[in-house]
Amino acid sequence: MADSLLKNAAHPSGARDDDSLVERRTLRDYYIILRERLWIALPLALLVAVPLGYFKARETPMYLSTATMQFEKPEVVVTSQAVVDSAVRSDIELNTNLQILNSARMRGRVLDSFTPEEVAILQRPFLKNLPPGTPPPPPGAAMGSLSVEPVRNTLVINVSVRHPDAQAAALVANRYVREFMTYLIERVGGINETAVDFLRNRAEQLRRESEEADQRLQAYMKAHNLVSLDRSRDLVSDRLKTISGTLPSAQLTRLNFENQYKQVQAFTAEGRNLIEIQFIAEHGSVPSLKSQLASLRQNQSVLADRYFERHPRMVELANSIAIVEEQLQKAIQLAIADLGTRLSEARASEKSLQVEFDRAQADSLQLGDLAVEFKSLENQAQVSKSNYLQILDRLNQTTTTKNLEKIPLHPLDPAVPAGAPYAPNMKTIVRTCIGVGVLVFVGVAVGLSFIDDRIKSAWDVESFIGVNLLGIIPDLSAMKDDEKYALLVDNKQAPGVEAFLSVYSSVKIHSKLDFPKSILVTSTIPGEGKTLVSCNLAGSFARHGKRTLLIDCDLRRPMLHRHFKQQNTTGVITWFESGATTEGELATNPSLGIIRISENLSLLCSGGRSKSPTEILESPAFAQLLERLKHEYELVVVDSPPLGAVTDSLLIAERTDEVIYVCRFNRAYRKHIRLYIKALKNGKNEVLGVVLNGLSPRRIEYYSNYRYYRSYKKYYGAQT
Repeated sequence: MADSLLKNAAHPSGARDDDSLVERRTLRDYYIILRERLWIALPLALLVAVPLGYFKARETPMYLSTATMQFEKPEVVVTSQAVVDSAVRSDIELNTNLQILNSARMRGRVLDSFTPEEVAILQRPFLKNLPPGTPPPPPGAAMGSLSVEPVRNTLVINVSVRHPDAQAAALVANRYVREFMTYLIERVGGINETAVDFLRNRAEQLRRESEEADQRLQAYMKAHNLVSLDRSRDLVSDRLKTISGTLPSAQLTRLNFENQYKQVQAFTAEGRNLIEIQFIAEHGSVPSLKSQLASLRQNQSVLADRYFERHPRMVELANSIAIVEEQLQKAIQLAIADLGTRLSEARASEKSLQVEFDRAQADSLQLGDLAVEFKSLENQAQVSKSNYLQILDRLNQTTTTKNLEKIPLHPLDPAVPAGAPYAPNMKTIVRTCIGVGVLVFVGVAVGLSFIDDRIKSAWDVESFIGVNLLGIIPDLSAMKDDEKYALLVDNKQAPGVEAFLSVYSSVKIHSKLDFPKSILVTSTIPGEGKTLVSCNLAGSFARHGKRTLLIDCDLRRPMLHRHFKQQNTTGVITWFESGATTEGELATNPSLGIIRISENLSLLCSGGRSKSPTEILESPAFAQLLERLKHEYELVVVDSPPLGAVTDSLLIAERTDEVIYVCRFNRAYRKHIRLYIKALKNGKNEVLGVVLNGLSPRRIEYYSNYRYYRSYKKYYGAQT
């Protein structure tokens, strides 16, 4: 029943859902999150970072040695029969050689080339960790890891070997370079000299055919006055593509401006507000003038509650509104004129693009007619020339192959033993561990802040829940109950007095109602300090001369009579059972039994306990009682049960003027508080704000936005 009533109050018909609230925290908020969870996140970060650094530092030292070699394009490249071409002409050929270097066949050649002494060098670092009697690893397993990488934009190749022994790493790298060079030399073979005569005769024949094809092409170009058909077609095609891409955009622009201009004309004819049109609303100074006019009208509405129309401030504000309205109309006319100008420009641009498009199409068709025959002649000339050059190149290669004495590869720098291992690198390990530790520290702290949804800070109240923070009450658990519930009544200088006076000031500032009035004080769950706030808030107003009545409406578990050392024999329940009359002076009504606590403060107890207090709280007599009490007292402070336990507070809230919500630090959940406050607001109650209770001085300093708390402690510490 309680959940159903709360849900109906929180989601009335037609109410908009505001659950899509975005959390925006400042750097200070994140600093507070990290500081609050320091002793949780820091041990976890150390627990991750320290073992990580330890195990990385314990890794086997590894040495890196690199040998480089370079491929060169030889002056003579052999492609004739029985001759192997070992030159590198493209990335594909370079990658082929890289794959050969990484192949199992090349690894086997290198492995077979090692002498017994060199195999002992390879196995040397592995013997340290072998148990007694265990044979050393085979040479293939002791060669280390090979990586072959080309240097970008060059024909230089780096052959790198990683090994636990520096001398072994250099030995393997140099051996790979040597064996690869031997492999290339073995591929280079002999030459077929009998093909030279045939290639010479064929080259002469193709030369004559190429010259005849060039002559026919030149004659055709001269006859049709062509310099370069492809270039002309490319220019026309590029121009046509450019115009084709631009023309639709120009048409869309023109249509857009026409639609906007028609919309302006339609709005003008219908007498509608032209600012509703997006173009005018965003043009020039219209947005700022619109905002300025809205602000002036809002100020006029606010001042109208205080002053008459002829008041100087109201007259001045009316003149300002008239001036801004006149400027706004001028800005709107300027926007309309600008729209007409843009429409004319768009039409002219579209027309010129259409003319240019038609002209480019005509040029393209004309060049297309000439392209067929021109391409045929050009292809014949290119084929003849290509055939001639290929045969001529083959002839030159074959003629000079006999002079080939080397392969297009030579070593640049041999590998040398490294002076220090590249791994483990302590600087890198330290940086990695610090980075991982920071990530774990921040991740754990921020993650816990999202998991822990309990209310903690001023940001939770003002940004997440969306209400005013009326004040922060320090933790008063060290004080006796007889003292802390009567701090303002006894007029003593004690811890917490200034905090309650601050709440009193905030209530007066945020309240929109004049006296007499009633204020309901409630919370989410029991134990959040709503009774403490009720007593001292009532005492604050009484201390400042307001006739104040404090009512204990927690009819299920009344506590106010205990805090003020009174009997609970009369009160709301006894009054209701005796007929619930509101005749006469209520302050002296014996069934109510209102008790005078101090000069301006009185107490109305519950008059016992009730298992079903809703019968009393929903009755019209209870509402009449609150109204009659406001005629005898300037302020009625109602202490109610927590909203999260029962729905009594919602029933009482319907009969009070304002609501103060009490939250204890790190106790209730933000989403529940926001739901209950939304229910109170939907019930047409004026929620003044939240009082955050139970913070230690250190937490007040870091969780609140009161940045001068330290100065306050230094100045008032001796008194409080």
